[in-house]
Amino acid sequence: MSWANSSSPSPSLSLTTTTTTSRGVPVTPSMAGSRFFPKSSTATNILSPTFASQINSGDPVRASVAHLLVRACTLPCSTAAQAFSQIVQPTARFQLALDALLPLLNSSVELAQRILVSFILYSMYAPYPISLNPFKSALYATFVKERGRCTEFAAEGGFSENEQLVWVLWKILKGDGNDIGPYSPSTLTRSPLLPELRASNLILEEESLLDSDPTDGYVLVYGWLLVAIFDFCRGISDLTQRGTTQQPRVLDPGASAGQSLTTTTEPHISPEEDERNERIVHGMKLLLAARDRTLTLTEQRILTPLIPNLTSPPMITSMDLPPIVAHNSNIAYQLVLALLTSNALNAQPQGPSAYIDALKRLPPTLPSFDLLVQLLRDTTTLTDFATGGKTTVADVIRLEVLGGFIHECIKWLENAEREEREGLISDDRFAKGVQNLCRFYASLIRLSVVDTTSDADTTEMVHFTLHNARFEEANALYRILASGRF
Repeated sequence: MSWANSSSPSPSLSLTTTTTTSRGVPVTPSMAGSRFFPKSSTATNILSPTFASQINSGDPVRASVAHLLVRACTLPCSTAAQAFSQIVQPTARFQLALDALLPLLNSSVELAQRILVSFILYSMYAPYPISLNPFKSALYATFVKERGRCTEFAAEGGFSENEQLVWVLWKILKGDGNDIGPYSPSTLTRSPLLPELRASNLILEEESLLDSDPTDGYVLVYGWLLVAIFDFCRGISDLTQRGTTQQPRVLDPGASAGQSLTTTTEPHISPEEDERNERIVHGMKLLLAARDRTLTLTEQRILTPLIPNLTSPPMITSMDLPPIVAHNSNIAYQLVLALLTSNALNAQPQGPSAYIDALKRLPPTLPSFDLLVQLLRDTTTLTDFATGGKTTVADVIRLEVLGGFIHECIKWLENAEREEREGLISDDRFAKGVQNLCRFYASLIRLSVVDTTSDADTTEMVHFTLHNARFEEANALYRILASGRF
C-alpha cells in the first residue's frame, strides 16, 4: 500500500458522549447497540486483564475508552482519535491517558491496540510541535526499546511482529503522525514494510539529543508544565483555583506496565508566580501564532521579553523557524538570538545546529535578508558549541550560515527560473529574487562582511551575476566583484 498522505473517507460515528449536570454528576446514556459498543454478554471475556478491570471499574468513561480500544482497530486512526476526544472531556484527557493509555504502550495487548494508543497520545497534542507533546519521552522510550528488539530478531534472520509499531512511532516522533491518520491500526499491522523502512534503518535526526535518558526527571517535569500550559490555552481554570492537584502518574521504568505512582499535593503558587505563568502561557500562544500570521505591535511587545523563557528549553522546532521569519522577521531575530545564546541548547552535543541548518535554507525573500543582516551585525558574545570557546553571533552566522544561505538562494532562483521558462509559474518571483539577492550581497560588501578579493567568497556569486547580467542589479554587482578580483 502507498504511504502517501491520502484523504480516505472516515466512517461516520454514532457515539454517545458522557455529559455532566450542573452539579457535576455524570450522565451516561446507554451505549449498547451502537457501532462501537454492540450488545454482548461476554464482552469482557475477549479483553485483556487491563481492559476488563477498566470496564468493571464503575467509571463509564474509562469503560467506554476500553471498549473503543478494542472495537476501533478496524477504523482509521484519525476516526478513533476523534472518538476518544468525544468520549473524554478536555479536562480529564491527560490524566486518563496517563492511567489508561500509557501503560498499554509496553504491555502485551494486541499490536493494533498499541498502534492505536500511540496515535491517540500523539493526536491529543497534534496541533502543536511534537517536541511539546508531554508523552514524547514515553513514545521515544518505546521506540528505542522495540527497535532494539526488532534489530535483534533481524540479526538472527527473523522478523519481529512489532516492526510496524516501530515504523508508526518513528513517523510520530518525526512529526509526520498525520500521515498515519487515514489508515486503520489493523491495516498497518498487516502491511509489509519496504527494506529501507525496517526497524534497524529507522533513525531520528534528533536522536543524539535524546540519548541521555528519555524518562529522566527533567523531561517528566517539563512535560507536566506543558500540560498546564495546554490547559491554560484551552481556557481551563488555572491551578490556583483547584483545591488539590493530582500530579501526573509517572511510569517507573523498572516497574511493570500497569504500575504507576500517584501523589496528591496542595498547590503552593504565589500570586506573582501565577501571574508569571499566565504571561508565559500567553507568550507561548503568541509564538505558535507567529508561524501563521503577522503579530500586531502589541502582541510583539508582549512576546519579545518572554522569548528567553520560551527557548530554554526551546518550545519550537527548526521547522517552525522559516514561517516565523516569513511573517515576523523582528520576532525571528530575537528568537534566533535567544536560541544561539541558550545555555541549555548549547549544552547538548549538537548545540543549535538544527536551527543553523534551517537558516541556511531560508528562501531569498526580504524578511530572510533582513534577518541575516541583523544577525551579521550582532556582536553578542556566546559559547561556540563546537570548540567551547567564546565567539559572537556575527561570527557564527558568517562562518556557519552565510555561505550555505547564498548557495541555497542561488539554487532556489535557478529552480524558479526553470519553472518560469516551462510556464509553471507566472509571477515575478524569479526577477524579484535576483534583484533582492544582489542588493543583499552588495550590502554585505559595504559592511565588509564579504571580501571581494577572495575567490572562495565570491566565485559562486560572480557566475550568478554574470548569468543574470540582464538585470541592472546583477550587472552592477558583477562590475563590483570583477573590479575586486582583477
